[in-house]
Amino acid sequence: MVQPRWYRYVGPADLRDEAVAVNAVVLDAPATLDGWLGSQGREERNEPFTFVIALDGMLRLGPRRSEHVALASGQDVLAAGELRFAPDGAGRCVVEVTNQSTGYCPDPDCWPAVGVALDLLGVRHPGEFTAKLVFRRCPACGERNIVRDGDFTCALCDSALPKLWNFIPN
Repeated sequence: MVQPRWYRYVGPADLRDEAVAVNAVVLDAPATLDGWLGSQGREERNEPFTFVIALDGMLRLGPRRSEHVALASGQDVLAAGELRFAPDGAGRCVVEVTNQSTGYCPDPDCWPAVGVALDLLGVRHPGEFTAKLVFRRCPACGERNIVRDGDFTCALCDSALPKLWNFIPN
């Protein structure tokens, strides 16, 4: 079995250092998810939530404007991004899920950790990210970049970006 990659926080240090506790939940059972979602306002339930998959494989959710690093308590993660739920019979299903986290810059290959965490909760999901972001660090200037339309060029200094994920490995 291939060991999953761990993602370290690569965002601004001041954001990590100032991360505040959020109204977050560690999801260990379907009832925990239902209870937490029920405690959120209607507007919040209609937006995507911020999530991380902690190193223990547990899904941690917070309101959309939460920082991933706060959800992870500053620790490494197996995956990070945003997801949105919709009613599904008696429960919930995930209708959108991305790896959008500029703090952890996870590669789309982190999906298996997300899928396993959702499966353990019995939550239906699309089976892959509905939007996949490709992150690269510029070797010339160090800037974090989102690669758009296959253009591997740094948005800050116009240097070529590597084709392979190049943030801090575990």
